[in-house]
Amino acid sequence: MPSAPRKVLLLGSTGSIGTSALKVAQDIPERMQIVGLAAQRSVEALVQQVMETGVTQVALTDEVAAAQARALLPDHVTVYAGTHGLVDLVQASDADMVLVAIVGVAGLAPALAAIEAGKHLAVASKEILVMAGEAVMEAARRKAVDILPVDSEHNAIFQCLEGHKGCEVSRILLTASGGPFRQWPADQLSTVTVAQALKHPTWSMGKKITIDSATLFNKGLEMIEARWLFNVPMSRIEVVVHPQSIVHSMVEFADNSVIAQLSHSDMCFPIQYAVTWPERVPNHLKPLNFAQLASLTFEAPRTQDFPALDLARHAGEVGGTLPAVLNAANEVAVQAFLEERSSFPAIWQTVSRVMEKHSVVQHPSLDELIDADAWARAAAADCLA
Repeated sequence: MPSAPRKVLLLGSTGSIGTSALKVAQDIPERMQIVGLAAQRSVEALVQQVMETGVTQVALTDEVAAAQARALLPDHVTVYAGTHGLVDLVQASDADMVLVAIVGVAGLAPALAAIEAGKHLAVASKEILVMAGEAVMEAARRKAVDILPVDSEHNAIFQCLEGHKGCEVSRILLTASGGPFRQWPADQLSTVTVAQALKHPTWSMGKKITIDSATLFNKGLEMIEARWLFNVPMSRIEVVVHPQSIVHSMVEFADNSVIAQLSHSDMCFPIQYAVTWPERVPNHLKPLNFAQLASLTFEAPRTQDFPALDLARHAGEVGGTLPAVLNAANEVAVQAFLEERSSFPAIWQTVSRVMEKHSVVQHPSLDELIDADAWARAAAADCLA
């Protein structure tokens, strides 16, 4: 007998991950039902999504946007507002899975609320596990909640690890496109413009994650995320550049054999697997035609010219509040670059300086993580000033 549709609460519904998730729900309606939506301030897009899905519970973290949405939506639709609105929506929803696709620290509180409510978590926001991986995974174990990765790389690793024990894993190999500046000379990186950095060679994503891909911070954050998701030390997590973005990640096992997951560059693949796991169901996504693939190439990352990977590895090895500091400083530095207030290399230079100044707190509480995040943002702003 086929499984009943999974009831999914979608946080970050108007972003690239959110819109892909809605496509998956339309493709496999017998397996995925959207029961709630949340956005920051995209009123018109959210209202349109409500009309298309028929949901009766939504949230907008921007108070003004929430008021506008209330005026446009039918009376039977409940609109939660403000930063606590996401938590209110999670607690009120009858969803059995919460898909968190919110960029930044804003996704942490609703993610923890979902776990406490016994709802399974599909994680597309790296910051949740980068900032609070120890606390999140411990809470999930305590509440017997599944944490299912939606990032294409972590979802690939999750698939490769199916049926294997942790002790069998030799290395986790995260693939990276290399970004638009993979072959640029190091002395030209200071001339990078915002428009150039936003032209990703493979994926269509939001501005923040696209810049992170260009600096390789995206991959650095994924290393820390993988450390917590799969309970593997940082020393066994490596990055390999794969410009075609067909192999989404690989796992090398104790017998030196490697298992990889391959598909076209479409976030609908990992979203569907997270929602339907442990089953696989047919869809209308484009299959691979190996005869048409010209080549699949791999190379080592240029860590000397793109220091983000080494900074992230250090943060992941030290642990405590340092990953949260790295993440927060990077967010501030990326925003400064997007606003043309700083150069491209200033992103990793700022993160490095802030990390050097930080006094690490081990096994931090949630309040200590939030304090470290706030401290890092202020310190990064000072560095950039």
